[in-house]
Amino acid sequence: MLARLVAAGLERREARWLTEEFGTSGDALENAMTRRLAGEPLQYVLGHWPFRGLDLDVDRRALIPRPETEELVGHAIDALAQSNHRAPVVLDLGCGTGAIGLSILAELTERGVSATLIALDESPDALALCRQNALKHRLYAVSFVCGSWYEGLDDSLAGRVELIVANPPYVGELERTTLDPVLDFEPEGALVARDAEGVAGFADLAEVIAGAPTWLAPGGFLVVEHGEGQREAVRREAFGAGLRDVVDYDDLAGKPRVLVARRP
Repeated sequence: MLARLVAAGLERREARWLTEEFGTSGDALENAMTRRLAGEPLQYVLGHWPFRGLDLDVDRRALIPRPETEELVGHAIDALAQSNHRAPVVLDLGCGTGAIGLSILAELTERGVSATLIALDESPDALALCRQNALKHRLYAVSFVCGSWYEGLDDSLAGRVELIVANPPYVGELERTTLDPVLDFEPEGALVARDAEGVAGFADLAEVIAGAPTWLAPGGFLVVEHGEGQREAVRREAFGAGLRDVVDYDDLAGKPRVLVARRP
């Protein structure tokens, strides 16, 4: 069967993954092969994918978590460690699968830190997927909010959040036309953002950064992923919002990727 999948056009590694997941015969394997050969991302075909220490359910309701976003989680945990909070409130904006927030919650729990996660997404379908992953990994200290960015949050949270994390859409509309067609399978709203302040794909990033000081506790951190051409824009926006200790990190490929900033 492995040889037949390869002969049909699959890479040998992917063919092996499919047979390990669906067996060596039957309708499930045939369906998986057909979907993959049609260009659907392997992660969606398998239905789950590893992200740091979690095996996350993934499907077309939310963006596929990327390796550079795993680095964001590392920066977020490092930032939070500076505050030495024993029961921090973490806000995951645009949570999607829950990859960022649930990973932070799981890793903090392993360290004996009793964090509370608020997972927010404007898509009810994505929010349902995040809830599914939380239950899968027995992560119960999670509240789910349906809204766009800070919309829908309880006013009592203002000034009480120790960590805000986000991987907002940051691909410009023009850039989107140049990217791999495989992205057509992922939700467009999780990828593409309007231009703002003369910067392609910057509108959602600007909104996330500008709104952070309202919700962050004094000394709290904002950690956000962005595109490689947006470093100066996110730094400028962070300083303009009154945030300090602004640092922008490269990813493992050497591209500008993660902004970390603190509310004084």
